[in-house]
Amino acid sequence: MKLPDSRFTIAQPAVTVEDINDPATVNAGIELIDQDAVKIQSQPLQARRVIVRLGAAMVVFYTSNLRLRTRTSVHEGLLAYVAFGPQARGTVNGLPVRPGMMLAAAPESEARFVVDAGWESVTLLLPPQDMRAHWAIRQRDREFRMPQGVETLQVSDVRARQLFDWGKRLVDAAVLDPALFNESETERSAAQIELLETLLATLDVADDFEPSRSDRTRQAQSLIVKIAEDYALSQTGANIYVTDLCKAAGVSERTLEYAFKAVMGLTPVAYLIRLRLHRVRQALLAAPLGSTTVTAEALRWGFWHFGEFSRAYRDCFGELPSDTLLGQTGLPGKQ
Repeated sequence: MKLPDSRFTIAQPAVTVEDINDPATVNAGIELIDQDAVKIQSQPLQARRVIVRLGAAMVVFYTSNLRLRTRTSVHEGLLAYVAFGPQARGTVNGLPVRPGMMLAAAPESEARFVVDAGWESVTLLLPPQDMRAHWAIRQRDREFRMPQGVETLQVSDVRARQLFDWGKRLVDAAVLDPALFNESETERSAAQIELLETLLATLDVADDFEPSRSDRTRQAQSLIVKIAEDYALSQTGANIYVTDLCKAAGVSERTLEYAFKAVMGLTPVAYLIRLRLHRVRQALLAAPLGSTTVTAEALRWGFWHFGEFSRAYRDCFGELPSDTLLGQTGLPGKQ
């Protein structure tokens, strides 16, 4: 996907606050990244995303009350740097989030998050050319290095907390007084310069993260889960057996089971049922009136026992699939 000119934010308010209670709509209203979310718990979701657009650079704050799996891709033309809140618990591509850890992500790279309740993160998004230009101003342009995919960096606990706190203070100020950013280009420009300075100071003391033996095991398990998930999504209407997933991932049933339990906290079958339920919900929410039926979408995603499907759907989303199709959702905040 081609990112528009970096000044595309003129068509957008500088500050947007989105309360997200439906994982199927997590990608709506954001032009900076692609996100796909799956609830691993069945309780009502209460997540929030705040975006502060500073011109070419942007700050995104995210929090969640539930355990979620998200796959997040940065759009072409943007670098991403992620700092985590002090209470954030979860994994990124299998690596447990810990103090002093941050991410650097190249354009179009994907990170696989499993976040626990109480998660908070701040993502700084900016074009690579702006980073290069800022390093050049400091006469250090030869030191700038583009991340290769998603890289894990290690800084001191204090420095990581400072980066997160800077982003959180900016977001809190923007939520409290959106007009300060919406109506003042001077304020946005000053904040963007401060963002670049704060990020540069952090990257100055960042080292490549050195995974331990247990970290490498978790990374390998996360990759097994990704391969199995990708395979399941490619076989939309088929009955999928554990042996199929093992063959796709090139592992034994025991290894597959251990990987899903370690990464998702669910068995492969339980997680993939939940994944497919989310795909049905996305289809039902997106369908124009009269264009599909619950039965058609259930069959398309491999649900052949409609009574069991309806019960599982209601347990996951708090409503019947027929209500979703008709727009009669009872989820909080949804009309």
